[in-house]
Amino acid sequence: MDRGDLDSLVEEKLRYTIDYAVKHSSFYRKWFESNDVSPSSIRDHEDLLEMPLVSGELIRNNQPPKTNDFNFMSTSWDKVFTIHETSGTSGTPKAFFLTWDDWLRFAEKYSRSFTSQGFGKGDRMIMCASYGMNVGANTMTLSARDIGMAIIPEGKCTFPTRVLESYQPTGIVASVFKLLRLARRLKDEGIDPGETSIEKLVVGGESFAEESRSYLEELWGCPIYNTYGSTEGTMCGECTEQSGLHVPEDLVHLDIYDPYRKEFLEDGDCGRIVLTTLLSPGEKCGNLLINYDTEDTTVVQSRKKCACGRTHMKIFTPEREAETHWISGSPFNRVNVERGVFQRENMDYLTGEYEAFLYEDEDGTSILKVSLECIDKENCDRSVIEENFLRGFLSNITGTKGLYDNGELDVDIKLTGPGELEFYKLKGRAKRVIDRR
Repeated sequence: MDRGDLDSLVEEKLRYTIDYAVKHSSFYRKWFESNDVSPSSIRDHEDLLEMPLVSGELIRNNQPPKTNDFNFMSTSWDKVFTIHETSGTSGTPKAFFLTWDDWLRFAEKYSRSFTSQGFGKGDRMIMCASYGMNVGANTMTLSARDIGMAIIPEGKCTFPTRVLESYQPTGIVASVFKLLRLARRLKDEGIDPGETSIEKLVVGGESFAEESRSYLEELWGCPIYNTYGSTEGTMCGECTEQSGLHVPEDLVHLDIYDPYRKEFLEDGDCGRIVLTTLLSPGEKCGNLLINYDTEDTTVVQSRKKCACGRTHMKIFTPEREAETHWISGSPFNRVNVERGVFQRENMDYLTGEYEAFLYEDEDGTSILKVSLECIDKENCDRSVIEENFLRGFLSNITGTKGLYDNGELDVDIKLTGPGELEFYKLKGRAKRVIDRR
């Protein structure tokens, strides 16, 4: 769709969305009034830039146990199809209520991503995302129906390798580390991952370094596509160009905000993703979000027509702000650590598994202690690994190289054998970088 037509469609949907919020959400009726905003004055997406943000904390403060009711619910209980919660990593899980209309919109977003990556009728996808209170696996399963793709709903990547031989799947959805472990398991059984029926892989649920993508593509002999999704409804995906994630602009509006300067940013500037649900006239929504601060950061890369033919904007892979750490005013993210881990020369020695802890000594020097799992610890070239890690991790852009050169940051690398990392002893999803200052 041409940019002008797309903007007009967005504005039409936004006006209906605001009207829906006033009629169906007790929270937004009070929110407009308390912020002295007339809903009828919001006519286009530029008007959203004049409005305050809705935070995750505000959502948690408007649901039990803080309140008696779920104030963000924007439909009646008889219209609620499913109930979901976020992971709760930053506090009490946020509750979300989805109508069937919500599910259809969510599925449409992933259907577009899968189609843009070349999936379609006759494809068979192993779903290694977990089925539960989050929406990812269920949404992708529903979207597969729309494009004629079959789903093998494993939920985990620990499925028996006979599944690959019996059903000849053409794709897998999983995280970077699940795909790494699966590739190692296949090799241990004498199976070359690149010789299987897999033609494309989709990484969901986490940002990743380009270095880890390159290594995975080498292992599997096929392209790796990135997706970004959340319970709140931001589902974006790479196309075959692998040059940024397309945002379904007619289904969710996205702005970029700087929480420190408290202002919205231009394309090309890095800031937090702020999203607004967009409804078509007549549609219903269980949890409407207007100017919602996701606390995930990205950059609007382009609004020009992509080489794949799509006109919707592209963004860089979002990073979770909760995974960003600051040293003397300079930030680094988990992804920056993985750039050091997955330097190609390192992968002759490493499995890719790692964990890192940030400390501070008595002199105020920050120390990043990184443990790297080795294939064979006794035959690793420590100097090569350390040199490659520092080259990949330290950056002039984030400021970590200057801190390291000035002695304000030290990096201590420890090599471990298979299964010796601390997170193996813990249940649940591993937290890769932990601040212990």
